[in-house]
Amino acid sequence: MRILEHLDQPDSAAGVARRLDLPRQQVSYHLRELEQAGLVELVEERRKGNCIERVVRAAARSYVISPAALGKLGATPEQQRDRFSIGYLVALAARAIRDLAVICGRADKAGKRVSTLAFEVDIRFASAETRNAFAEDLANGIARLAAKYHDESAPAGRRFRLFTGVYPVITREEPIEPNSIRID
Repeated sequence: MRILEHLDQPDSAAGVARRLDLPRQQVSYHLRELEQAGLVELVEERRKGNCIERVVRAAARSYVISPAALGKLGATPEQQRDRFSIGYLVALAARAIRDLAVICGRADKAGKRVSTLAFEVDIRFASAETRNAFAEDLANGIARLAAKYHDESAPAGRRFRLFTGVYPVITREEPIEPNSIRID
């Protein structure tokens, strides 16, 4: 994570090692692993004396860790018992991100676009009771729409997944410290 943080601008293993006060060989090893995983990308190779220096940069501005990478800590939605918990919502969102990454990769290889639908709305509930009533109405409405449009026997039909999450709106931005988010 520290190496990726220092690669928002292209740099070599020697440059990153200097900034992190680590041995260059150790940073080189980790950069090769990060490159193999697709987290960093080669920008250029340049001759420096008898060596070829590789300059790389982070391949993205932000990263999402798949719950699968967390082992037992990466609970799936099916393993969550409380559908009103943050853990359940995060598990659903993580599965959606993982699924979209796989689908995008397949679509890129096939030269196709991915068909999606997304919407977002902010709602101010007067009380916990009105929030609960909204949740019930929403669940019933989605169930009615799903029953109306779902056709299991359609030979050319494609399955889509819909998930909905409700969480408090962030009204004051604060910096997030790495490893500070706890999900129960």
